[in-house]
Amino acid sequence: MRAAFKPLDTESEPESPDQSALRLMLSYVEAECLRIGATEAARHVALAVSNLPDPVAATAAPRTPAPARPRNARLH
Repeated sequence: MRAAFKPLDTESEPESPDQSALRLMLSYVEAECLRIGATEAARHVALAVSNLPDPVAATAAPRTPAPARPRNARLH
């Protein structure tokens, strides 16, 4: 008998401690790869991190875009 498949619903659940630990470890690995000059390996790690579910998008309310400012407007 096959077990019922329950898809993971990561968009509505907050990030688990395991997911945050994995995200932290991957960021350390990426930084270390960049430090030793292994840019291709760092790029792969960054790609792996980008494929993880975004913990902020799951819990945060949608933000309104910032108002556009006219071109050549002075900031100060």
